[in-house]
Amino acid sequence: MAKIDLKSLSGKTVGEFELLDEVFAAGVNDSLLWEAVKHYRAALRQGTAATKVRKNVSGSGKKLWKQKGTGRARVGSIRTPLWRGGGTVHGPQPRSYEYQFPRKKLMGALRSAILAKIQDERLTVVDTLNLAEGKTKLYAAALKSLKAGKTTLIVESSQKLEENLYLGSRNLQGVELVLSSEVHPYDLLRYETAIISKDAMDALQETLKKAVSKRASAAEAEKEAA
Repeated sequence: MAKIDLKSLSGKTVGEFELLDEVFAAGVNDSLLWEAVKHYRAALRQGTAATKVRKNVSGSGKKLWKQKGTGRARVGSIRTPLWRGGGTVHGPQPRSYEYQFPRKKLMGALRSAILAKIQDERLTVVDTLNLAEGKTKLYAAALKSLKAGKTTLIVESSQKLEENLYLGSRNLQGVELVLSSEVHPYDLLRYETAIISKDAMDALQETLKKAVSKRASAAEAEKEAA
């Protein structure tokens, strides 16, 4: 098993953290990361762009002249799309850009994002993220000791989130706190460095291990069926 340093908030190495081979043995899948980022950003789009169709533009609906006998082209309304100031045809309308993304792909992208951060030495696993007091200056000093970048993602276990961590990190510029059950590959790629608690990393590894096991079971079932 590969191992990385386990550090304290003071920046000292206090042990080692083991990475599961069945989870991180494969390399970084760039195409999966691209798909995950595309899906995440698509869901962020407001989709409020709209053009006025025939029923929305101002103008009378009265027929301008009689149908026959004038020698002019037939026209029913001043709001016709054929005329200047008329409605727009096939223009954008309010819509949602969100779409379904398979969970298998999401788990694969999350694994690749974590591995990419580890390979770039931009991920730090700490024994605990809790300090005696929830003060911003204490957490700012801790991030400095851990050589955090200008932007940092802090990941804590869903079961271990303490009020001091929330209070101490919420006012730090360029720092975001997320739970291990909510972290997305886009979050890891967006921030320069990531600091993850040991409990959160254990939870992420366990989730990814289950995903890998399910994929392996499905592959075996397909082989037997063939």
